[in-house]
Amino acid sequence: MVILFVRAIILYLLVFIVIRMTGKRQLSDLQPFDLIITLLLAELASEPAADMGIPLLYGIVPILALFLVQQIIAWFSLKNERFRHLLCGTPLLLIARGLVNEQALRDARYSLNDLMEQLRANGVFDLSEVAYAILETNGELSILRKGPKQTPSYEALSLPSPEATPPYLLIQDGKIQGEALHQAGLDETWLGRQLGRLDKLDSKKVLFAFLANGTLHLQIKEKYGSKAYYLDVKGGNA
Repeated sequence: MVILFVRAIILYLLVFIVIRMTGKRQLSDLQPFDLIITLLLAELASEPAADMGIPLLYGIVPILALFLVQQIIAWFSLKNERFRHLLCGTPLLLIARGLVNEQALRDARYSLNDLMEQLRANGVFDLSEVAYAILETNGELSILRKGPKQTPSYEALSLPSPEATPPYLLIQDGKIQGEALHQAGLDETWLGRQLGRLDKLDSKKVLFAFLANGTLHLQIKEKYGSKAYYLDVKGGNA
Protein backbone atom coordinates (compact mmCIF):
# COMPACT_ATOMS: atom_id res chain seq x y z
CA MET A 1 0.00 0.00 0.00
CA VAL A 2 2.85 2.37 0.84
CA ILE A 3 4.50 1.60 -2.50
CA LEU A 4 1.24 2.37 -4.34
CA PHE A 5 1.01 5.68 -2.48
CA VAL A 6 4.58 6.61 -3.39
CA ARG A 7 4.07 5.65 -7.05
CA ALA A 8 1.01 7.89 -7.25
CA ILE A 9 2.92 10.81 -5.73
CA ILE A 10 5.82 10.36 -8.15
CA LEU A 11 3.53 10.25 -11.20
CA TYR A 12 1.54 13.24 -9.95
CA LEU A 13 4.68 15.32 -9.52
CA LEU A 14 5.97 14.25 -12.92
CA VAL A 15 2.73 15.18 -14.72
CA PHE A 16 2.55 18.47 -12.81
CA ILE A 17 6.12 19.39 -13.76
CA VAL A 18 5.58 18.43 -17.42
CA ILE A 19 2.37 20.48 -17.71
CA ARG A 20 4.00 23.49 -16.04
CA MET A 21 6.96 23.24 -18.40
CA THR A 22 4.64 23.54 -21.42
CA GLY A 23 4.15 27.17 -20.41
CA LYS A 24 0.34 27.04 -20.16
CA ARG A 25 -1.38 28.39 -17.05
CA GLN A 26 -5.00 27.36 -17.59
CA LEU A 27 -7.09 25.12 -19.82
CA SER A 28 -8.64 28.09 -21.64
CA ASP A 29 -5.16 28.92 -22.98
CA LEU A 30 -4.55 25.47 -24.44
CA GLN A 31 -4.35 24.97 -28.17
CA PRO A 32 -5.90 21.71 -29.46
CA PHE A 33 -2.61 19.81 -29.60
CA ASP A 34 -1.75 20.95 -26.07
CA LEU A 35 -5.11 19.77 -24.79
CA ILE A 36 -4.70 16.35 -26.44
CA ILE A 37 -1.29 15.87 -24.88
CA THR A 38 -2.61 16.96 -21.47
CA LEU A 39 -5.39 14.37 -21.66
CA LEU A 40 -2.96 11.67 -22.75
CA LEU A 41 -0.63 12.53 -19.87
CA ALA A 42 -3.45 12.02 -17.40
CA GLU A 43 -4.34 8.67 -18.97
CA LEU A 44 -0.75 7.43 -19.02
CA ALA A 45 -0.22 8.40 -15.39
CA SER A 46 -3.43 6.80 -14.12
CA GLU A 47 -2.62 3.23 -15.18
CA PRO A 48 0.74 2.69 -13.42
CA ALA A 49 -0.48 4.74 -10.45
CA ALA A 50 -3.33 2.30 -9.81
CA ASP A 51 -1.85 -1.00 -11.06
CA MET A 52 1.11 -2.42 -9.14
CA GLY A 53 1.65 -4.92 -11.96
CA ILE A 54 2.75 -2.16 -14.35
CA PRO A 55 6.37 -1.07 -13.86
CA LEU A 56 6.65 2.58 -12.91
CA LEU A 57 9.06 3.12 -15.78
CA TYR A 58 6.26 2.19 -18.21
CA GLY A 59 4.44 5.32 -17.11
CA ILE A 60 7.42 7.66 -16.89
CA VAL A 61 8.90 6.99 -20.35
CA PRO A 62 5.68 7.66 -22.37
CA ILE A 63 5.04 10.83 -20.35
CA LEU A 64 8.52 12.15 -21.13
CA ALA A 65 8.08 11.12 -24.79
CA LEU A 66 4.85 13.11 -25.05
CA PHE A 67 6.52 16.09 -23.44
CA LEU A 68 9.29 15.90 -26.05
CA VAL A 69 6.71 15.75 -28.86
CA GLN A 70 4.91 18.77 -27.43
CA GLN A 71 8.14 20.76 -27.25
CA ILE A 72 9.04 19.91 -30.86
CA ILE A 73 5.59 20.94 -32.08
CA ALA A 74 5.75 24.17 -30.07
CA TRP A 75 9.19 24.97 -31.53
CA PHE A 76 8.00 24.43 -35.10
CA SER A 77 4.95 26.59 -34.38
CA LEU A 78 7.18 29.44 -33.26
CA LYS A 79 9.48 29.17 -36.27
CA ASN A 80 6.97 28.51 -39.06
CA GLU A 81 3.83 30.62 -39.40
CA ARG A 82 2.26 28.31 -42.00
CA PHE A 83 2.75 25.30 -39.72
CA ARG A 84 1.26 27.27 -36.81
CA HIS A 85 -1.85 28.15 -38.83
CA LEU A 86 -2.20 24.53 -39.97
CA LEU A 87 -1.88 23.24 -36.41
CA CYS A 88 -3.79 25.88 -34.45
CA GLY A 89 -6.02 27.42 -37.11
CA THR A 90 -6.59 31.16 -37.57
CA PRO A 91 -8.85 33.59 -35.73
CA LEU A 92 -12.31 34.03 -37.25
CA LEU A 93 -14.00 37.42 -37.58
CA LEU A 94 -17.57 36.64 -36.47
CA ILE A 95 -18.72 40.26 -36.36
CA ALA A 96 -17.23 43.03 -38.50
CA ARG A 97 -18.39 46.65 -38.53
CA GLY A 98 -21.43 45.60 -36.54
CA LEU A 99 -22.53 42.92 -39.03
CA VAL A 100 -22.57 39.21 -38.23
CA ASN A 101 -20.48 37.20 -40.69
CA GLU A 102 -22.64 34.20 -41.59
CA GLN A 103 -19.86 32.37 -43.43
CA ALA A 104 -17.56 32.70 -40.41
CA LEU A 105 -20.34 31.32 -38.19
CA ARG A 106 -20.65 28.32 -40.48
CA ASP A 107 -16.88 27.80 -40.54
CA ALA A 108 -16.80 27.87 -36.73
CA ARG A 109 -19.88 25.62 -36.45
CA TYR A 110 -21.47 28.44 -34.45
CA SER A 111 -25.16 29.20 -34.12
CA LEU A 112 -26.54 32.58 -33.13
CA ASN A 113 -27.27 31.14 -29.70
CA ASP A 114 -23.60 30.13 -29.34
CA LEU A 115 -22.53 33.64 -30.35
CA MET A 116 -24.91 35.29 -27.89
CA GLU A 117 -23.76 32.97 -25.10
CA GLN A 118 -20.16 33.99 -25.71
CA LEU A 119 -21.10 37.67 -25.83
CA ARG A 120 -22.99 37.41 -22.53
CA ALA A 121 -19.97 35.68 -20.98
CA ASN A 122 -18.04 38.83 -21.93
CA GLY A 123 -20.64 41.11 -20.37
CA VAL A 124 -22.39 42.06 -23.63
CA PHE A 125 -26.14 41.42 -23.71
CA ASP A 126 -26.99 43.53 -26.76
CA LEU A 127 -25.53 42.49 -30.11
CA SER A 128 -25.94 46.02 -31.47
CA GLU A 129 -23.21 47.21 -29.08
CA VAL A 130 -20.53 45.11 -30.82
CA ALA A 131 -18.35 46.50 -33.61
CA TYR A 132 -16.00 43.51 -33.92
CA ALA A 133 -15.94 40.02 -32.43
CA ILE A 134 -13.05 37.66 -33.12
CA LEU A 135 -13.10 33.95 -32.27
CA GLU A 136 -9.54 33.19 -31.19
CA THR A 137 -7.80 29.89 -31.91
CA ASN A 138 -8.19 28.80 -28.27
CA GLY A 139 -11.97 29.27 -28.41
CA GLU A 140 -12.09 32.60 -26.58
CA LEU A 141 -14.15 35.46 -28.06
CA SER A 142 -12.46 38.86 -28.20
CA ILE A 143 -14.87 41.79 -28.42
CA LEU A 144 -14.51 45.43 -29.44
CA ARG A 145 -17.55 47.50 -28.57
CA LYS A 146 -18.77 50.33 -30.75
CA GLY A 147 -17.38 53.73 -29.79
CA PRO A 148 -20.45 55.08 -27.93
CA LYS A 149 -20.68 51.81 -25.96
CA GLN A 150 -17.11 51.92 -24.68
CA THR A 151 -16.05 53.34 -21.35
CA PRO A 152 -16.50 55.73 -19.56
CA SER A 153 -19.65 54.45 -17.91
CA TYR A 154 -22.77 56.37 -16.90
CA GLU A 155 -21.53 56.23 -13.33
CA ALA A 156 -18.19 57.80 -14.24
CA LEU A 157 -19.99 60.70 -15.93
CA SER A 158 -22.54 61.05 -13.10
CA LEU A 159 -25.39 60.50 -15.56
CA PRO A 160 -28.60 58.55 -14.98
CA SER A 161 -28.38 55.16 -16.66
CA PRO A 162 -31.23 53.57 -18.64
CA GLU A 163 -33.07 50.65 -17.09
CA ALA A 164 -31.20 47.41 -17.76
CA THR A 165 -33.40 44.94 -19.64
CA PRO A 166 -32.37 41.73 -21.40
CA PRO A 167 -32.64 41.66 -25.22
CA TYR A 168 -35.29 39.45 -26.79
CA LEU A 169 -34.35 37.34 -29.81
CA LEU A 170 -37.53 37.66 -31.88
CA ILE A 171 -36.25 36.15 -35.14
CA GLN A 172 -33.48 33.60 -35.51
CA ASP A 173 -32.35 32.41 -38.94
CA GLY A 174 -35.63 33.37 -40.56
CA LYS A 175 -37.83 31.78 -37.88
CA ILE A 176 -40.04 33.82 -35.56
CA GLN A 177 -39.44 32.98 -31.89
CA GLY A 178 -42.93 32.87 -30.41
CA GLU A 179 -41.76 32.36 -26.81
CA ALA A 180 -39.52 35.44 -26.96
CA LEU A 181 -42.37 37.50 -28.41
CA HIS A 182 -44.61 36.38 -25.57
CA GLN A 183 -41.96 37.26 -22.95
CA ALA A 184 -41.65 40.73 -24.49
CA GLY A 185 -45.43 41.15 -24.33
CA LEU A 186 -45.74 41.27 -28.12
CA ASP A 187 -47.21 39.19 -30.93
CA GLU A 188 -46.57 38.36 -34.57
CA THR A 189 -48.92 41.10 -35.72
CA TRP A 190 -46.74 43.69 -34.01
CA LEU A 191 -43.60 42.14 -35.48
CA GLY A 192 -45.17 42.12 -38.95
CA ARG A 193 -45.86 45.86 -38.65
CA GLN A 194 -42.23 46.55 -37.80
CA LEU A 195 -40.97 44.48 -40.72
CA GLY A 196 -43.49 46.26 -42.94
CA ARG A 197 -41.62 49.49 -42.28
CA LEU A 198 -38.76 48.04 -44.37
CA ASP A 199 -40.59 47.55 -47.68
CA LYS A 200 -42.69 44.72 -46.21
CA LEU A 201 -39.63 42.66 -45.33
CA ASP A 202 -40.23 38.91 -45.10
CA SER A 203 -39.11 37.39 -41.79
CA LYS A 204 -37.56 34.47 -43.72
CA LYS A 205 -34.97 36.90 -45.07
CA VAL A 206 -33.91 37.99 -41.57
CA LEU A 207 -30.83 36.43 -39.98
CA PHE A 208 -31.76 37.74 -36.53
CA ALA A 209 -33.89 40.39 -34.87
CA PHE A 210 -33.28 41.55 -31.30
CA LEU A 211 -35.47 43.86 -29.27
CA ALA A 212 -33.53 45.79 -26.64
CA ASN A 213 -34.13 49.11 -24.90
CA GLY A 214 -36.82 50.21 -27.31
CA THR A 215 -34.81 49.41 -30.45
CA LEU A 216 -35.39 46.55 -32.87
CA HIS A 217 -31.97 45.53 -34.22
CA LEU A 218 -32.15 43.20 -37.19
CA GLN A 219 -29.85 41.96 -39.92
CA ILE A 220 -30.74 40.66 -43.37
CA LYS A 221 -29.28 37.31 -44.42
CA GLU A 222 -26.11 37.35 -46.46
CA LYS A 223 -27.78 36.15 -49.67
CA TYR A 224 -30.27 39.04 -49.44
CA GLY A 225 -27.72 41.79 -48.90
CA SER A 226 -26.48 41.40 -45.30
CA LYS A 227 -27.71 44.81 -44.13
CA ALA A 228 -28.36 45.90 -40.57
CA TYR A 229 -31.30 48.03 -39.45
CA TYR A 230 -32.15 49.75 -36.17
CA LEU A 231 -35.82 50.57 -35.70
CA ASP A 232 -37.08 52.75 -32.87
CA VAL A 233 -40.13 50.88 -31.57
CA LYS A 234 -40.87 53.06 -28.52
CA GLY A 235 -40.14 50.45 -25.89
CA GLY A 236 -41.60 47.62 -27.96
CA ASN A 237 -45.21 48.81 -27.88
CA ALA A 238 -45.50 50.61 -31.24
